[in-house]
Amino acid sequence: MSTPIVLLLYFVTAAILVFFSVKCANYVDLLDKKTDISGAFIGGMILAAVTSLPELVTSISAIYVVHNAELIVGNVLGSNLFNLCIFGALTTVAVRNFSKASIGQSHLKMALCTIIAFIMTGVTLFTGFGRIPFVNINLASLVILVVYVVSIRFLSGDDGESEGEDDSPLTVRQIAVRFVLMASGLVAASVAVTYLTDQLSIRLNLSASLAGALFLGVATSLPELSSSIQLVRLKNFNAMLGNVLGSNMFNFTILSVADIIAGNTAVYVNSYQTSCMLICAMISTLLTMVALLAKRRMQTSAKGAALLWYAVPAVLTLVSYGTFLVLSVQ
Repeated sequence: MSTPIVLLLYFVTAAILVFFSVKCANYVDLLDKKTDISGAFIGGMILAAVTSLPELVTSISAIYVVHNAELIVGNVLGSNLFNLCIFGALTTVAVRNFSKASIGQSHLKMALCTIIAFIMTGVTLFTGFGRIPFVNINLASLVILVVYVVSIRFLSGDDGESEGEDDSPLTVRQIAVRFVLMASGLVAASVAVTYLTDQLSIRLNLSASLAGALFLGVATSLPELSSSIQLVRLKNFNAMLGNVLGSNMFNFTILSVADIIAGNTAVYVNSYQTSCMLICAMISTLLTMVALLAKRRMQTSAKGAALLWYAVPAVLTLVSYGTFLVLSVQ
């Protein structure tokens, strides 16, 4: 196939990926309304896990289908950086609504957990330290899994009510069946995106890590983008933050799982682009924490000074993503 056809197939598959992801998110939202499951848990864990399913499938496919493990770290870090860009863009556009929104305390703790995951990943990438002999697993992977479990406890401790009214005639069982069907389509589209990304990296002469960030990272973050836009339209910034930060933490566990199942294949593969992604993503996470700290201090204040404390960090996350794009082509 020619490069234009591969590109066309990539965009068509990405669109299909969005369709299935949005359907999955809708059914998860219905489960939130029809069950007694915590709203924070729904947004930060279940919805985040659903929208991060493409990252999981594509990462496993990178090992077993295209045999290119370097795609994984680019996929994870690229997705995380793009997710934070989603937060920055939506908060900037709707900063006044953000200032009035009620935000759970667990999001700040979740952001701190992702910082720990970034640090462990960076230490492993830059130094190669932490490889456990005989079992061929990095210490960073084990620490990340522990941090993920801790983050679940934070989210489960947040109380919240479901957003909106239950106006669906579907039963819980019907919703669950339809959710499984949509998730199956999501898996198939994710495998296809992985294959097409590998082909594009070869045809466009891109490094695997850069291809993972630009094509896999963006395509597999489209579910987070679509669902986050809808949540902001509903003025539900609490769920939007849970989706973004929960997805980022879940993505790190994908890196850990990939490391465990890869055996002797190296997953923590460092490159110039990977280093740029890691640094820019950490900066974006810290900027997000600044906005959350300001929100915690000023609550629902919509005064000019408060808006600046929200808007400036949000805009800088966009600058961080743009910086990565500029540096990655140097």
